[in-house]
Amino acid sequence: MTLRRFFRILRRWTFLAIIIAGLFFGGKFVYNSFFSYTHDNSLDNASDEELAVNIKPQTGVTNIALFGVDTRSNGEPVRSDSMMIMSVDSDNGTIKLVSLMRDSRVEVEDHGTQKLCHAYSFGGAKLAIKTINQSFGLDITDYAEVNFQQMSELIEAIGGVNIDVSDAERKEANKYITEYYESYGLEPILIEQTGYQRLNGVQAMTYARIRKGGTGDDWGRVERQGIVLNAMFDEIKNKSLPELITLMPKLMPYITTSLTKTEMISLAKGALSKGIPEIEHYRVPEDGQWNYGGSNDEYIVYDLNKAAETIDNYLYT
Repeated sequence: MTLRRFFRILRRWTFLAIIIAGLFFGGKFVYNSFFSYTHDNSLDNASDEELAVNIKPQTGVTNIALFGVDTRSNGEPVRSDSMMIMSVDSDNGTIKLVSLMRDSRVEVEDHGTQKLCHAYSFGGAKLAIKTINQSFGLDITDYAEVNFQQMSELIEAIGGVNIDVSDAERKEANKYITEYYESYGLEPILIEQTGYQRLNGVQAMTYARIRKGGTGDDWGRVERQGIVLNAMFDEIKNKSLPELITLMPKLMPYITTSLTKTEMISLAKGALSKGIPEIEHYRVPEDGQWNYGGSNDEYIVYDLNKAAETIDNYLYT
């Protein structure tokens, strides 16, 4: 083993040791500092039947739902504008993401044919998870959530991200960046140029949400969301140990999740079991396997059974 590799391994496990030691021996202050997130216990007693959990073979794979929600100040229902499956394979130390198109045509219990994103509006995370499980044959029992305001603050906390911005993306993003800053009575900080550059929290959040002005509709938006997530992960994994320790209590308050602290530690250990992992990203449906449907072409229509089989193969092989 080379000295350089030794220090990489030492750094990873020292980080985990500090978290675990803090939890069990560091007292209430350290405990709350590192894990001052919002815990949603509403799923604690939910049965597999209530969540439509599909039984999977015993593996080291844990799947959770990720929701990016849009909370409106005008009282409109909260919508899940971004939906992903995060899969952590503790046997192989990998993280895989599957983006689900928000306008996918699915059946939502007691609400008939709907867009996938509407399940969250009708019944929160519980109904959204049940709909995802029913539609794609999955075994999800937990979720993590961040709203888009919090997403900008998360990105700001890690110091921004590096993104390659096209001219169409720059122009479209600047419309909403201006709107965002002016709503707080602030001078807009616009994206001034195209190309690879550092974006602040508001700029990156807006870049991830745009879908008009020649930026690729919802398909382009899903791709950009994956780009931003990967850019965030790159920033975090390149931080030094002292920076990571400082960063943790800044990031956690922006997260709402049904996972307990013990479960989060277990997932982190699994993801890091083979070193710092790369994030793999996949989208359902694939190109050429969908079409628009509905009276106004409001749905993205595709074979859900085939999509379920594809997702299963992707996550478990």
